[in-house]
Amino acid sequence: MEIQAEQEMKSNNDCLKNEVRAFDESKAGVKGLVDAGVSKIPPFFIHKPCVLHDFPVSTDSNIRVPLIDFDGIDKDATSRCKIINQVRNACEEWGSFQLVNHGIPTTILDEMMDGIRVHRPPNPQELPPICRDIMIKYTDEILKLGKKLYQVLSEALGLNPNHLNDIGCSDDIFAPCHYYPACPEPELTLGATAHCDSGFITILLQDEIGGLQVLQENKWIDATPVPGALVVNIGDLVQLLSNDKFTSPYHRVLAKYEGPRISVACIFRSHHYPENSSKLYGPIKELVSKENPPIYREITVQEIIKCKHSKKVDETDHKPQIPKALDQFKL
Repeated sequence: MEIQAEQEMKSNNDCLKNEVRAFDESKAGVKGLVDAGVSKIPPFFIHKPCVLHDFPVSTDSNIRVPLIDFDGIDKDATSRCKIINQVRNACEEWGSFQLVNHGIPTTILDEMMDGIRVHRPPNPQELPPICRDIMIKYTDEILKLGKKLYQVLSEALGLNPNHLNDIGCSDDIFAPCHYYPACPEPELTLGATAHCDSGFITILLQDEIGGLQVLQENKWIDATPVPGALVVNIGDLVQLLSNDKFTSPYHRVLAKYEGPRISVACIFRSHHYPENSSKLYGPIKELVSKENPPIYREITVQEIIKCKHSKKVDETDHKPQIPKALDQFKL
């Protein structure tokens, strides 16, 4: 009986692999399935219940991803101190917050959403003309905002305002654009499974459809879209640099009947430059002591990215064990 079961499982796995290969070779993507009018999703997109329902979704409307107004950050010392405290609390307790009055004009946000057609970094030669200019304009704005955010994060950690910028956290971004078509069976799949971001921080622009959820105290909390807001997520590398003072949150994206859902995730990470490929990052020396020793060894950006993509979710238990790449680098 066991041999027969193993053979059936192998046969099913082989069928799924063949279906995935055929899907990849078609180059049509998920949008191609939607355009073809499919009413059921392919089996290889279906997740097990232990992945779909790993943690309950919060029904408490009073629990929300923190919303921070950045308007007074350069106004005066009192306003700046208030915002820094809000950012510190959000990064310690959530690892995620929504930011309004961040300085990027709404017209640029809207134009960026309208122009999404690609999933690659802003290399002008690779972008189609329809979104080339706005992609470059938008990422320039994000880079400027990122530098300002790193100043605030540095101060929130009790460091010199320029510390995180000086060590290269704001040097470069990777900007994948996401296009989630309407899903005919959203209860069977996810737009993106639970994960943590491997970079320094991620600044996310999402449309009004939503679907992003952040894990807080073992419950999924909706990051409900706020007009003009950007979602900021702490990445694994900032958790490492802060020696666990700030947390990199698990988050996921739901599939929805509505669509298409569009988002742009600007991920700050510095390994694209050759001079940064071997640069080591570890807990910041000013944040460690005998009483608070370093939790992690020094690593390169490439190490954590490679580790993240080599990890698989264990779906054999009643709850999936989501591996955190950072755990591999603990002392």
